[in-house]
Amino acid sequence: MLQSYEEALGWIHSRLRLGIKPGLKRMEWMLERLGNPEKGLKAIHVGGTNGKGSTVAYLRSVLNEAGYKVGTFTSPYIEQFNERISVNGLPIQDNEITQLTNVIKPLSDELEETDLGSPTEFEVITAMALYYFGKMNPMDITVIEVGLGGRFDSTNVIEPIASIITNIGMDHTQILGDTISKIAFEKAGIIKQNTPIFTCVKNDEALAVLKEAANEKNSMMTQIGKDFFVSDYRSLEECEQFTYTSKWGDLKELQLSLLGKHQTDNAAGAIAALEYLNKNGFIQVDENKIRSGLKKAYWPGRMEILQQLPTVLIDGAHNPEGVQAFANAIGQRYKGRKVKIIFSALKDKDLTVMFKIFKQMDVELYLTEFDFPRAASAEELMVLSNNPMAHANSNWQELMRSLISSMRDDEVLAITGSLYFISTIKPFLKAVIGE
Repeated sequence: MLQSYEEALGWIHSRLRLGIKPGLKRMEWMLERLGNPEKGLKAIHVGGTNGKGSTVAYLRSVLNEAGYKVGTFTSPYIEQFNERISVNGLPIQDNEITQLTNVIKPLSDELEETDLGSPTEFEVITAMALYYFGKMNPMDITVIEVGLGGRFDSTNVIEPIASIITNIGMDHTQILGDTISKIAFEKAGIIKQNTPIFTCVKNDEALAVLKEAANEKNSMMTQIGKDFFVSDYRSLEECEQFTYTSKWGDLKELQLSLLGKHQTDNAAGAIAALEYLNKNGFIQVDENKIRSGLKKAYWPGRMEILQQLPTVLIDGAHNPEGVQAFANAIGQRYKGRKVKIIFSALKDKDLTVMFKIFKQMDVELYLTEFDFPRAASAEELMVLSNNPMAHANSNWQELMRSLISSMRDDEVLAITGSLYFISTIKPFLKAVIGE
């Protein structure tokens, strides 16, 4: 019996040594012994390469505006581990984490003695979330974010009322495959029999794979650019504005506090799913709730402005698609201003493509490193960048203090890269800015 939150967290994180073990057998084994809490969930499943977290935030915020109690399971966390299991956007309590760990740990110990072997950290946390939302604190709606891929992801034990695939790009290629088709096949694994799938995927190769999977599962597929549309985009001073169109009509001048044109696609995918659920009696959500929910939606670490003058922002652009979206947003929003970028990443990412995008930007690039098992060193990043104008500094605290203290009011400092990096540096940045 674990007595404290610190003990519980220590045990959970000790599972990291087991790495990633694709497959659903261990999850099914644990859930059966927990009384299959996942079967009682009214869940929306969100997969994709980028935009999953933002899409979860839009769904949660709109449903909250409509009066629903909404549980969300997301990863990774930015400021606090408890964020991963949240109710109405608020992380669950420390004592609840301890309680959940004491439910799951005996099962993990028992499972370790079987041929299936020990559950991983992500499997343990997923089981905790499903038990919490299904048994301990039942929700009206639960929104579950896929951790990695889809087909063999630990979350793929649920039977959702709708699924969303945000987009598909080249990420986690060492696990999911080295082509768009292979990655799309893994992502398409969340498509369930007779369950609608909504997607913002635009790549033809990926769409072909999704359509084939949807046909096999008799799943109605609703896609951006065919069944719903984004138009009249405007980047306003403090928000993004756009019009959403579907067979049910137009929603004009919708506004998002999450910045970047790519967020309009994420929001559109969420609206499409909400429209379907509304029209088919799963929920009751009107236009005003959609408008206010979208505007209020917040997701940490995504083009998040920590200070306005001079501008300091963070963004978890951790793969080529994310870096391209980041570059587009910086170009649109801060055109004509001097921009400095601090970047750090994991060494197993497609860094060559990311650095090509950075090289096309009119920015000063600073490379650094952080304490994480798979993190690239500042010098490794410098070599890979093939950019003699870039700067390398292994001490990210020193680098950030120096750049922030010397900034002029019209300058922009954007810190980006791995979400694990963003999680590491955000508390420090907030403290420095507050000094």
